[in-house]
Amino acid sequence: MSVYRFKSRETGDLVMLQQHGQRMLEILGKRLSGPGIIQPGEMDAAVQKIRAAVAADDAARQKQKEKAEADGHHDDAQIDPVSLRMRAAPFIEMLERCEKANVEIVWGV
Repeated sequence: MSVYRFKSRETGDLVMLQQHGQRMLEILGKRLSGPGIIQPGEMDAAVQKIRAAVAADDAARQKQKEKAEADGHHDDAQIDPVSLRMRAAPFIEMLERCEKANVEIVWGV
């Protein structure tokens, strides 16, 4: 099982399964292959992009739940129990702390 390990001098490492780490990088418009970096000057925009993606995901999840209920399905078995909001929270916290401390976040190194 492959993982992404996001590192900074300000926080502990943030480890995400490959599919979730890739989703974060896609939201940020970062390359999925090889090492990468988020500079402090990019972090505010990164947080805004992630928050926008979370809002879109929340709306899609709500719509999916309403559709399932309208179709007579009352279980959430088809909806991932861990939302993007939950997965993104530690990454947003890392971005905010690193921006404040003026340190970069790296991965794949």
